This record gives sequence, structure tokens and C-alpha cells, in this order.
Amino acid sequence: MTTEKIKFGTDGWRAIIGQDFTVYNVARVSKGLADWLLQEGKNPKVLIGHDCRFGGELFSGVAAKVLCANGIKIVLAKGFVSTPMVSLGVLKLKAQQGVVITASHNPPPYNGYKLKGAHGGPSSPKVIAAVEAMIPDEVDMPTESLEYWELKGMLEYVNLEDMYIEYLQTKFDFEALKKSPFKLAYDAMFGAGQNVIRRLLPSAVLLHCDNNPGFHGQAPEPLDKNLQELAKTVATTPEVKIGLATDGDADRIGLYDEDGNFVDAHHILLLLIHYLHKYKHMNGKVVIAFSVTDRVKKMCKVYNLPVEVTPVGFKYISEIMIREDVLVGGEESGGIAVKGHIPERDGIYDGLVIYEYMTQSDKTMKQLIQEVYDVVGSFFYDRKDLHIENDKKNAIILKAAAKGYTAFGKYKFNNIETIDGIKYHLDNGGWIMLRASGTEPLLRVYAEGNSKEETADILRDVLETIL
Repeated sequence: MTTEKIKFGTDGWRAIIGQDFTVYNVARVSKGLADWLLQEGKNPKVLIGHDCRFGGELFSGVAAKVLCANGIKIVLAKGFVSTPMVSLGVLKLKAQQGVVITASHNPPPYNGYKLKGAHGGPSSPKVIAAVEAMIPDEVDMPTESLEYWELKGMLEYVNLEDMYIEYLQTKFDFEALKKSPFKLAYDAMFGAGQNVIRRLLPSAVLLHCDNNPGFHGQAPEPLDKNLQELAKTVATTPEVKIGLATDGDADRIGLYDEDGNFVDAHHILLLLIHYLHKYKHMNGKVVIAFSVTDRVKKMCKVYNLPVEVTPVGFKYISEIMIREDVLVGGEESGGIAVKGHIPERDGIYDGLVIYEYMTQSDKTMKQLIQEVYDVVGSFFYDRKDLHIENDKKNAIILKAAAKGYTAFGKYKFNNIETIDGIKYHLDNGGWIMLRASGTEPLLRVYAEGNSKEETADILRDVLETIL
């Protein structure tokens, strides 16, 4: 029997539960992590947590047993936790590594394995590659129970949710937020952030804040198409002026304005840069993934802030945040980190910063977005996820890489960038990007135009050209 090689994508290893994501394969990854840690230094400590997905407690227990059996001290989170809770916990507990059993925003049949570094953010690409290389084909399954390791002094438990909430209370004035004239609605998408807003802002309108490992059959990804109940709630509840959503492990954000219009990550990044620099007089580099709007560069030029563009994957942004003074770092997918917090994406933290901005300025979301447009001009963005066979996906990307496309319907381009995927800068000031998923049979098609109608038209022409 041949053993499949386990590969980490842009944000951890993900696979379908029972197919490739099995107890045995989780044990293999954990043994690779153990061997790497023991090679790096003596007496390492690892923090492990799981989100709301099916089998989370089982798989995190397996990881804990394997690591304990290899002489590594384990701190295990009680109950489900978000990814930012684990990253913060790694930093506060001075662990050498964190493990999160999560498939983030992937569809319900998936689970995954994320690695977190001692700095409180994603492990570096170098560390991930080293761990991946040490994953064995075969592993001895430990027979001892978690209780056994606890009695041996190798395993202890921690309440990361309490730790995270106490931390947030040092960062925000919740008494002021509770008195905000703008009521907040929060959609946890059945994910691991579901208790935090309930505990901190008791008057918030809550949606899908219950534990449902099947997510009602929908991928817990904070996209407009997945959040129509939140959109309707905000639009039809007069006192609600902001809608906040987070994904399955609560590290990604989606927002809605007071009319129930979706506010994508490009706009959120611009809002955060604008607020932190102009209102809070904070400075630093802005780091964005390749798939982020060029309007960020335009705003940074106005505010005299340096910008760096990275490949897609927050681990690249986090690496820069550890070394340099970064104001905001973020991705198109809604993973954003801000100065003053850990170098980690955190949908709840980002949402609270925007909510603070609204409350302190006494302005609605639409008014704040207009402030951004006054600096960079108005724009509209959309993305189509094409679930197509890997052969077809790869053929499209190969053709694009070989400059096989000269135009997309009526839309001509004047420049091509290939940092991660293929990005076409259009003559109308917008852009198109083609990028293949590293974890799924999926081709992502990104587009930005000057209006909703133009962006929809660009996407139609792209799909007609490539399919």
C-alpha cells in the first residue's frame, strides 16, 4: 500500500474527513511536527485547539497523544476555539508552536491542520516546509489516554475563550460600544467566534451562533452569497446599522452597511488604513496579498505609507509583521491583521475596530466608505469561484502563463503581473486575475471595475473567453 504525501497549502493541510483527513494521517502530521520540534530544541510546549467542525475534539486529542508520546508538553484548549484564540494563547503561554484543527472556510466535509508560531501568528513558510518534509509514511498509534498524559504531567487544559475575551477588554471600550447609536448584527456562520460577541455585546442581534458541525450544508465563508440572511436582517431592522460576519475559525471578516450592502475585504482594508492613520495617527508599512485592489497603493501614496505586495497566503504577511512595523496587513479573502494586535488575521478584532470607528466618529458605514472614496475613487469588486476539474483548471492557468490571452472580450489590458496567479491590469483602470486553488479543484476569477454593472460585465467576458 502506498501512502499519500501530505501537502500543506496556502494556509495549512486540508482534506475531506474520512477520505484523507483521518485519525492516522493526523497522527502522521503530528509525528512530523514532534520530530521537527525535538530537532529544534529541548522541552518544547505545544498549544492545541479545534474549531466547530465535525471530529475536532477527536482529531485534536489524537494530535495531543502523539505529541505527548514523543515527550512534548501539551496545553489543550477546552471546547471549540477560534484560530486567533490559539495564536494569542501561543504567545501568552510562551509555547513553541500552536496547532489548530480547522478547515477554516472550506465546505463542511473538510477538516484541516494549521500551524502557529511562537510569535502569535502563522508559522513561517520555512517552518511549514520543514515540518511537511518530516511527515512519515507510517506512524505508531499511541494507546495511552489523555487522562494518562494529564496524570503524567504532560498535558494540561486551558480556557482560551476567557483569555481572549479578557484580552479584548484591554483593547476596546466596551461600555462605549454598548452605548453606540449603531446596533450591530453578528453572523458567526456556526463558527468558533459564536460566543465572543454574545458575551461582550449582549444586545447585538445574533445569527447562526449555535454549534452545528455541518454548517447547514454551507461553506462557512463570509461571502455575500453565503450571508443573505444577515444582509436582510440589517436592511430590515432599522436600529441595526452594521452587519459583521466571521468564517468557521473566525479569522476572516465580512461586513454589511446599514442598507444591507456587502462590504468586501478591499473596502475593509481601506477603512482600516484610513481610520488608523488619519484618525488614530498611526503609521507603518501596509502589506497586501497579490489579489488585493490597487486602490490600497493609491491611498498609501496619499498618506505617504510604504506598501509591500506578497503572494497569496497570510503566512507571507505575518512573516513581514514579525520583522517590521506594519500598520495593516491583509488579503482579498477577508483575512486582515492590524497594528496593536497579534500578527494574525482576526475577524472579530477587525470588526470591533470598524465598530469603534463608527461609534467614535458618529458616522454610518456608508458615510465612512464615502470618506475612503474621497481619497481613492469609487470601485466595485467581485469574484467567481469555478469548481472545475484539475485538468481544465491547470490548462487555463498554463495558457494564461504562456500569454495565450490577448483580451477578454471587449476588455483589453496594458500590463500583466505574475506574483501569484496572473493579474491583468485593464485599460479602464480595473483588473482581472486568474488563480488556481492549492487545496481544491477550484479556479478563482477576480475582477474590479468602476461600477457593479461594469464588474459583472467584465466577469461575463472573462468566463466566455476561458471556458
